[in-house]
Amino acid sequence: MAVQQNKKSASKKRMRRSHHHVDVPSVVYCQCGEPTLPHRACTKCGNYKGRAIIPAND
Repeated sequence: MAVQQNKKSASKKRMRRSHHHVDVPSVVYCQCGEPTLPHRACTKCGNYKGRAIIPAND
């Protein structure tokens, strides 16, 4: 098993982790105007690609 020979400095550790951030999700707008995640049914009207998939939450 590999064993660390020298301690990683805090700076090197933080530089390595600089790419571990969470990206901002892309947003698409449903035909009802509600922002939703892409490739998912709208939570407000239940439509996906212009078709009613889920009953509306009235």
